[in-house]
Amino acid sequence: MHEFVQMAVGWLLEYGGPILFLMLVLGIVGLPIPDETLLTLSGWLIAKGQLNPISTVLFAIVGSICGITISYWLGRNTGTWLLKKYGPKFKFTEKRVQHVHRWYERIGKWSLVVGYFVPLVRHLTGYVAGSLQLTFKEFAIFAYAGALIWSLLFLGLGYFLLVEILPPCF
Repeated sequence: MHEFVQMAVGWLLEYGGPILFLMLVLGIVGLPIPDETLLTLSGWLIAKGQLNPISTVLFAIVGSICGITISYWLGRNTGTWLLKKYGPKFKFTEKRVQHVHRWYERIGKWSLVVGYFVPLVRHLTGYVAGSLQLTFKEFAIFAYAGALIWSLLFLGLGYFLLVEILPPCF
């Protein structure tokens, strides 16, 4: 992890918000990128005066939104096909799909907000919402609120906490 931190700090210092945006998009779509660490480091670099606060916050929020939106559209366009083709292999029957769909209609939308805070769940919520044909409007309301809260929370943690923890020469 220490190697990732050094590499991420170097990239953030060299490329700023655009690399943060790209890494968050790829991480939320499903690549193994430690998104929380990336956001926290970005908050720390803002506190140290190394990154522009406004552009970094905007790139973080928009990157999170774009990542989950790509997941949603992938689920919307391939989810039903994948469920029909591979679902039975994992005992995911039509009855279970209907059960999940009913649950999602009742409270599952909230998983789009809370899911950001749970690794692996974050990568699946957009895909599941799309494959269950959740309307884009409902998806956007919950997922984008989650992106805003999640991004600001981890940037804030880095801004307010890491300044006291990490050595100044890091």
